[in-house]
Amino acid sequence: MDIRNISKAELEAISYNDIAYYLIKEDNETKSTPSLFREICNLLDMSDAEYEGLIADFYTSLTIDKRFLLKNGVWDLKENNVITPIIDEVDDEYDEDLEEVEEEIEEEYDLDEDVIDDLGDEEALDDDPELNELDELEIVDEEKELEE
Repeated sequence: MDIRNISKAELEAISYNDIAYYLIKEDNETKSTPSLFREICNLLDMSDAEYEGLIADFYTSLTIDKRFLLKNGVWDLKENNVITPIIDEVDDEYDEDLEEVEEEIEEEYDLDEDVIDDLGDEEALDDDPELNELDELEIVDEEKELEE
């Protein structure tokens, strides 16, 4: 669609964002907010007062529209920009650092893996005589004891 060859009546039915989209797409170049909106105003035969009164709203509407990308003060279409993901090696480095810390802790406290595994094991806790003494304790009802 050649946006510059459309009649004014048809242009008035199209949003400013859509006109901006077609202008950037057809020209295949980035545009600043003032120059882009000035071009739209010229196509719609708008006055300088209308330009000044609407440019802030135009800017806001472009920032919300997901088709546009503001880069270095100029607008471009997202479809013209390829985003390449950067794979970061930080996760692998973190895992290696974590393993080193675990080894240092084992060496410092002379822990062996069986002891560490037994710490979370309920059967190992049942074998502890001090913990078994807790099983012999009675629960006392305070109100009943106060009455007696």
